Amino acid sequence: MTLKIYNTLSRKIENFKSIEEGKVKMYVCGMTVYSDAHIGHARTYFAFDLIRRYLEYKKYKVYYVQNITDVDDKIINAANKEGINALEYSKRFTDRCLNDLDKLGIRRADLYPKASETISDMINMIQNIIQRGFAYVSKGDVYFSVEKFKNYGKLSGQKIDDMLIGARIEPGEQKHNPLDFTLWKKAKSGEPAWDSPWGKGRPGWHIECSTMSGKYLGIPFDIHGGGMDLRFPHHENEIAQAEAATGKDFAKYWMHIGLLTVNGEKMSKSLGNIVNIKDLLNSWDSEVLRFFFSQAHYRNPPDFNEKALENSKKGLARIRRLKEKLEELSGNTKENKIDEKTLNEEDMQFLKIINNFINDFEKSMDDDFNTPKAVSVIYDFVNKCNKYIAENPNPNKKLCGYAVFKLIQLGQILTLFQPNFTEKKEFTDEALYEKLMIIIKKYDKNVKAENINDLLNLLLELREKARKKKDYKISDSIRKDLEEAGFEIQDTLNGSIWRKR
Repeated sequence: MTLKIYNTLSRKIENFKSIEEGKVKMYVCGMTVYSDAHIGHARTYFAFDLIRRYLEYKKYKVYYVQNITDVDDKIINAANKEGINALEYSKRFTDRCLNDLDKLGIRRADLYPKASETISDMINMIQNIIQRGFAYVSKGDVYFSVEKFKNYGKLSGQKIDDMLIGARIEPGEQKHNPLDFTLWKKAKSGEPAWDSPWGKGRPGWHIECSTMSGKYLGIPFDIHGGGMDLRFPHHENEIAQAEAATGKDFAKYWMHIGLLTVNGEKMSKSLGNIVNIKDLLNSWDSEVLRFFFSQAHYRNPPDFNEKALENSKKGLARIRRLKEKLEELSGNTKENKIDEKTLNEEDMQFLKIINNFINDFEKSMDDDFNTPKAVSVIYDFVNKCNKYIAENPNPNKKLCGYAVFKLIQLGQILTLFQPNFTEKKEFTDEALYEKLMIIIKKYDKNVKAENINDLLNLLLELREKARKKKDYKISDSIRKDLEEAGFEIQDTLNGSIWRKR
């Protein structure tokens, strides 16, 4: 099957073909680190993590670069309010933002270049743009001349004449045309500045992505992505800068993520509905949040609300229950392939269910990463497996091992079945300790434990023993008791773990 991707540049679905066979070079615009990461960031970086995972499943070697904007007006203003150095301020929030994405279970990019560390490269690119006649110096500032770049607007589909309507030059700007944008800003008092051929200053925002993507991936590269809000003017300006500087096409495929809403409204600071990741993880399991994101196509705007999260939690529980059941029936063995010659007619029915699941999942993902369809394929697999097992109480162990192997393998593309990324805490609440002690004595009257962590781990051990004895009544009862106490169990390839809900 051929992977198809919607290319914002051509505004149509295209067959994906990487520039270099077997390799994909991907650049995604990263965070401006002046505050904590929020669910809008999570939405975008989850989508590209998932895209990378599926490309890897398709046997591509993916090199993923995501920049960090650590020099910016918002950062400078925030740092000045605190009375600290802007780069020191942005370093603090870079670590905090990336750590929060870690806890959410989003894999890191391969490289996070910082704007402050690539200033000399930006200066070189700006010089090339000037030498090729696409930019000019004006009293210490450098501007890109939009009218000189004939293909300006090709990504957004806008025409220069239409853009000029209502455009104006702001006070203090020294540009020739209202559409011209800044490549280099003359230094102002109280701001970080670097030496350049045009005097002390700092780069404009757009130039950093053109520079860093070209430096670390080469031009052209395969995929450039970001939120839908970056399509214009940021990505349009990136194309103009890179192609003006090099005379080459910039990126082959452009991918944009639909912006998230909160309870039907656009997320914004003015509405006070920005939800930080770290606050969200205090109330919701990270896997539930990721599963919620997977149920919206990356180009569509998901609506973040409590009902949607509850539905995701219930759906995820159905998938987890099947996984546990298959593990128990397989004797906790995983099979990555099956010899059909060893199967009887009844077994072949089960194998057909598994193979249809694999084919339908891949077909969904090959259709522009259609994760809502892929999720529905998983639900269908859950239903058919449950029906088959109900009608065949003693299914082939190896087939059960193969089924759970494929469920985990494909589920991991959607970021399911990951280890717990949220740090475990030593809970010291005496009431909670007593509550857990009451629970555990239902199953072992002689138990001894000094703290809540020990009690939780002992309950996991008791549940695992029950599962091995096929005493599903006890194992389900322990799970339910823990849920009522505010904990949940997640089963991973490395065993079961608990986490606070």
